[in-house]
Amino acid sequence: MSAAPVIAIDGPSASGKGTIASRVARRLAFHYLESGALYRLVALLSLREGTMNEASLVRLAEEMDVLFEDGDIYLDDESVSEKVRSEPVGNRASEVAKVPGLRQALLTRQRAFRRPPGLVADGRDMGTVVFPDAPLKVFLTASPEIRAERRYKQLIEKGIDANLRALSRDLQDRDERDAKRPVAPLVPAPDSQVLDSSALSIDEVVQRILQLWRESSTGGR
Repeated sequence: MSAAPVIAIDGPSASGKGTIASRVARRLAFHYLESGALYRLVALLSLREGTMNEASLVRLAEEMDVLFEDGDIYLDDESVSEKVRSEPVGNRASEVAKVPGLRQALLTRQRAFRRPPGLVADGRDMGTVVFPDAPLKVFLTASPEIRAERRYKQLIEKGIDANLRALSRDLQDRDERDAKRPVAPLVPAPDSQVLDSSALSIDEVVQRILQLWRESSTGGR
């Protein structure tokens, strides 16, 4: 790994980690990695090809042509930003993420995002597996009810029909799968800062993480 510093932000679905991480990266002029998008892209291809075969998933991960540009995601020159954030793709992403071969195939791609001046990476195992030497690790969470409400509002604002009760159930199921999977389960790293965003605004969370970064960079001075 290069010497470029990393802020690793992990957490469950709808905890706000993507929005938070991208804003922190912008404030620091760091690169940004939304690791979940890579799994969602494989999930989208998995649904399209109707496969959950490990060898096929590894092939898809290695061969997919991906471009992240100005907040948009392109797959083989097709804009898939909305498609990868759909609930069916999110649920399949949680399933493919349990496949050991796929996780290994994506590990190299994720670590390649680490370059100067630094990287803010969000996901579920950024601090535990992908960047275990990150000088700042944050585990961002919120109550299941708050997270379900946030996801519901996001979908409604995009004109997508959603059922709050069903979303809450899906999030709980996904949390359980992610926490219990044998490979890279969703757990805070031992040296991570656990931050509950239930009662905090986006700006408040960003400010807290920036303060944690300043403290870690100066040794607490």
